[in-house]
Amino acid sequence: GEDVKPFTPGKAKEIVMSLQQPAVFCNMVGDWPALHWNAKYLSAVLDGKTIQFRLGLKTVDLVPQFETRCSYVKATLEEFLAWSCGQPSCLSGPFSCYEYSKYWAYADYKYIARIFEDKPEIFQDIRWSDFGFPGRSGKESTLWIGSEGANTPCHLDSYGCNLVLQVQGRKRWHLFPPGDTSFLYPTRIPYEESSIFSKVNVANPDLKCFPKFRNATAHVVTLSPGQVLLVPRHWWHYVESIDPITISINSWIELDADHKARVEEAITRMLVCAVKSAENPSDGDLWLNPTEVEATSHEINLQYLNKAVSAYFNCQKASVSEQARPSSTGAEQRTSASCKRKKRKVGCEPEGCRLLTHEFGFSTFKAEKLQKIPFGPHLIEVLPQSQETSSMGAIAVGSDSRDPHEIEGGHFGKLHCTRKQSVMSNDCETPAHQMDSDSSPNASQTALSTNDLLDCLVNPHVISLVAQLLLERTRV
Repeated sequence: GEDVKPFTPGKAKEIVMSLQQPAVFCNMVGDWPALHWNAKYLSAVLDGKTIQFRLGLKTVDLVPQFETRCSYVKATLEEFLAWSCGQPSCLSGPFSCYEYSKYWAYADYKYIARIFEDKPEIFQDIRWSDFGFPGRSGKESTLWIGSEGANTPCHLDSYGCNLVLQVQGRKRWHLFPPGDTSFLYPTRIPYEESSIFSKVNVANPDLKCFPKFRNATAHVVTLSPGQVLLVPRHWWHYVESIDPITISINSWIELDADHKARVEEAITRMLVCAVKSAENPSDGDLWLNPTEVEATSHEINLQYLNKAVSAYFNCQKASVSEQARPSSTGAEQRTSASCKRKKRKVGCEPEGCRLLTHEFGFSTFKAEKLQKIPFGPHLIEVLPQSQETSSMGAIAVGSDSRDPHEIEGGHFGKLHCTRKQSVMSNDCETPAHQMDSDSSPNASQTALSTNDLLDCLVNPHVISLVAQLLLERTRV
């Protein structure tokens, strides 16, 4: 028989949909075949298929290593493993220009449905139904494979909450609550739909340039194989691989609040594209993240805005009618991982708007409900980091799986199998176009840049207000 889980699917879903602080589920995935997805196994399954890796310097800088500052190579997992082990064969391969001691590599945000499109049976190795999402499998999940030091710049996701399964190796998560947004100096440059980046390198903050970061409250946890991390909606996170190889699998759970968020993202995209396209092009001004294939036209952006507004009101009507019906099936509630990003195609309306967020909604979540959350050995809350703790310290959550030192491991990052081939120099110097917003300006510099304007114009608080005004105008 199957292993007895500490939480029923219904209870697990209630926790996921109601909890507004990060927590780690233990002893929930012991029977998942995906726990055997180590790098050697995946290399055999992919059988020579190449995937794109992002490469960055291990040097700790005051400036975040945004994706626009990284290089990219296409390689097989076999070549990646050889490089990470220092084998001579990699001297002539795709990693030959990147010394392992100086660089990390990261195959991040790979849609499992795409990289294993010829092996759909493997989707069933991932069973999110144990968390109350029947029918959700690897088809709605993404894969992350990284070497030691691989990291994702601190950011928040505009849509959904996030469930992350650690398969191999350990990853350290630095999480900050939504209320800390102003302390993290949000920016939309580089621009990527659904990602709001922080200008702060939280692993090595420049407190002279970003003094308010002192007020931020970090929740730090080291995730080990066999554990599942819940990242609630709009929590900031910086993630780093701390073992030689790390592998993670995640799935975003769509929420009712995402419909307004899509309106906000459509407004943001329209403004950023309009302002940046009006700017005189200059060498090295890589304002568009490599995950974005191209800057879409004003006409396309306007169409998407109207579609997002229409979807918002359609979902409101559906929610009203849903309250008069029996609860919807799991299949109706399930949403595709592809809804996380790239929803700019006109006519692509979000699926599954009838979620249970009206029952366990974030907006109606009360403090007394938190007391009913069954924290304990099977659900460990990620607490705020104490002032005395080192900024790079972390809570090590006891693993319900194998010893992490006996496993190799994966990582967390960004999306898109159809990335633009953006290759940049990997020296430590910040590109000139980033000096305006990502690092300390020269003392004599007083002129404001386009990016300075955008940081104010598309600040999350401003965009939220604009979206509300726009929706009220449409409602009238």
